[in-house]
This record gives sequence, structure tokens and C-alpha cells, in this order.
Amino acid sequence: MQETKIRDASSVIIVREDGPVPTVLMGQRGKTAAFMPNKFVFPGGAVDPIDADVKLVGEPNEICLNRLEKYSNINSSTAFLTSAIREVWEETGLMFGKKFPKRLENLGNESWDSFFKNGYGPSAKSFRFIFRAITPPNRTRRFDARFFLADANLILGQLDDFSDASDELSHLQWVSFEEARKLDLPFITEIVLAEAESLTLQNGPPDSVPFFNNSQESSDILRIY
Repeated sequence: MQETKIRDASSVIIVREDGPVPTVLMGQRGKTAAFMPNKFVFPGGAVDPIDADVKLVGEPNEICLNRLEKYSNINSSTAFLTSAIREVWEETGLMFGKKFPKRLENLGNESWDSFFKNGYGPSAKSFRFIFRAITPPNRTRRFDARFFLADANLILGQLDDFSDASDELSHLQWVSFEEARKLDLPFITEIVLAEAESLTLQNGPPDSVPFFNNSQESSDILRIY
């Protein structure tokens, strides 16, 4: 049996703190989805080759960028960040962007062209790389996913306006960490949720990034420093 190819991916835990308790944005995958049907997840998906060609107009700190380069097959560490921003835009209609005076080139990609059309460029300012996990063997889809913690205050526009979202995620909603734990979550999402909740109490990058390396039959839990 041929082993499933592992694809690079990015996912974003967006934290909103304008209410009595912090909330995170989650959506439900369709019941016919090939990967994790019916599960509630954070916005995210596979890195596309074109993401490496997109330039950020706002970057996280050097620690984040350096950690993204470790154990990576992608030459451009910013591709994980541009991918994360594109996936949030596609799946929720929310934009992590910054006004950019120079007209950005038409890339021939529907998602990026719709992002650029009003003069905005992608900004990953203050994104924090907090987790990495590889899907275990013997799955129909496998991903090497990087998880980012992002501040909802940096989103342009209304936080409850999902009118530009695709239909990939349904029931998009802001929920408290306690409410999120009661949803039907994939195991790794439960782990990342706990990590994200602990990091809302501090600023800056974490001391290290947990890496669940399931690339082979045996699982390794590493730390990226």
C-alpha cells in the first residue's frame, strides 16, 4: 500500500478579547469532507505553491520565523504565514491585512486576487507560532501543520461578518475556551486549544514550540527552540 503524501499546512487560532472572557473562532467541517468530517476546527488548510510568492507587509518577530525554518522542507518560512492568512480569508472572510500603497500584481489566484483588490496586503504582525503536528500514518490525508495564535484586534472589518466566507466551514462562531472543549474536536485540536489558552496569559513567543512528529510509525514529541 502506497503511503499517503504529507502536505504542509497552516492553521490559525484567532483569539478575541472584547467580551467577559476570551473567545476563539471555530467552524465545522462538512459531513462529506475527506479529512475530519463533522469535526470543529480552526481555520486552516494546505500550503499552496503560490503562497511562497506572496510577500507579507507585516511579519512576526525573528524567533517565530527562525522556528518555522527548522525541520522544514519549504525554503520560504513566510509561506506558512501567507498560507495561514489566505486560509482565514477563504474560510471565514476575515482579513489579516494592511493597506499597501503599491498596487499588488495579479497572481491569477482567485483567493489572493480578491484579497489584493482593495489595496491590502497580508500582515502576520504579532502572529505566534505555538504548535506543530504531523498526522499519523494510515490516514487518507496527512498534513504537517503549523498552528499560529493571532489577535482578532488585527483583523480588518467586522469580526462577526462572515458573508465573504466559502462553504468549507459551517457554523462559524466565536466560543469561549470552555465552550470549545465541549464541541466535537479532533484529538490534536484539543491539545492545541489547551496550549493556546495557556499562552493568552503572556505576550511574545512561547519558550518553545511543541512538535508532535508522527511522520513514522513511532511518535516523537519534540520541542522547537
